[in-house]
Amino acid sequence: MDKSAKIVIPGAAGLVGQNLIVELKEQGFNNLVAIDKHPQNTKILKELHPDIEVIEADLSEDGDWKYAFKDASVVLMLQAQIGAPTIEPFIKNNIESTKLILEVIKEYNIPYLVHISSSVVNSVANDFYTNTKKEQEKLVVESGVKYCVLRPTLMFGWFDRKHLGWLSRFMEKVPFFPIPGDGKYMRQPLYERDFCRIIISAMQMQPENKIYNITGKEKIDYIDIIRTIKRVKGLKTPIVKIPFKLFKGLMATYALFSKNPPFTTQQLDALVADDEFELIEWWDIFGVEPTPFEDAMRETFNDPKYSKIILKF
Repeated sequence: MDKSAKIVIPGAAGLVGQNLIVELKEQGFNNLVAIDKHPQNTKILKELHPDIEVIEADLSEDGDWKYAFKDASVVLMLQAQIGAPTIEPFIKNNIESTKLILEVIKEYNIPYLVHISSSVVNSVANDFYTNTKKEQEKLVVESGVKYCVLRPTLMFGWFDRKHLGWLSRFMEKVPFFPIPGDGKYMRQPLYERDFCRIIISAMQMQPENKIYNITGKEKIDYIDIIRTIKRVKGLKTPIVKIPFKLFKGLMATYALFSKNPPFTTQQLDALVADDEFELIEWWDIFGVEPTPFEDAMRETFNDPKYSKIILKF
């Protein structure tokens, strides 16, 4: 793929987008258009990358942002609502925005779309995120646009304002770190930089109307993830197990006083859902070498440039 080909990235200021733009630039791609509505995170993106076009816009509403898609060679569609206490933001940011973007792709005859879905579409969980991500993927598959869908599991890496990033910062501030139940909830975490390399490989290979489940190669219990965070950051915080019902009650109480809690009881239920996701040999399919989990965690939390940058909720 021509390194000067125009690449449009809706939802570019979030976890995947911030990492993806770093990786695209490292691989020599130089005609990037990043679109996101979050003012603080878009500002961070502009400061980190003054050499690319960054547009602050709400993709769920009509606007001039549509003209940025003209002459694009590919769209890397990332926008998603991950957490919120009500369903409205999920409908707006996962469904309505996707409908508009697909219309624009057709209008400008853009030849290819890489859509970032989620492993939750195969999950037993029943929550706002899972249900709207299923609907979002269905819109892509039925759109008539040539696509590749990637379904990542729980991701971690630079710029992580939720999930492991939030947990690591929480661990630095509290006298002890609470674990729900016994903490033995199997996860298959995916390193964000590995995933970004997969996205770029898919963009270049352009498999026609294919869906891939992209799962972290290593199976790790939640409590061992927390222990790894503690180890690589050199923290002394004790890890304390708390009965699950009590833990959930504390989360529900906290949510009453926070408009945008970092974790919700729905996400807690998803954590303990008995999910094991398909592991395909994505390292062979996309030619991306998996980074060992502990190495990835050290890079995530100890990189001198990016590990200290925290996105806003």
